[in-house]
Amino acid sequence: MTADAILFQRTDNIEASWAVVNEILTDWEKGEPQPHKSGSQGPKDADTLLARGRLWLPLTELPPEIRTLT
Repeated sequence: MTADAILFQRTDNIEASWAVVNEILTDWEKGEPQPHKSGSQGPKDADTLLARGRLWLPLTELPPEIRTLT
């Protein structure tokens, strides 16, 4: 194909995108997504991620340790 390269995605970008989508689809096949109220912080089971040292960013404001990074 001869065209403006800026109009097309690079192969590595497409492969990285599909890696993310494929992981979601694979997990979805294992079970139903957990419902949660729109605008909430997500399903309650997601809180187990915090036990592994993760940090949820609130929907309304950034915590002080993140605010200083911006």
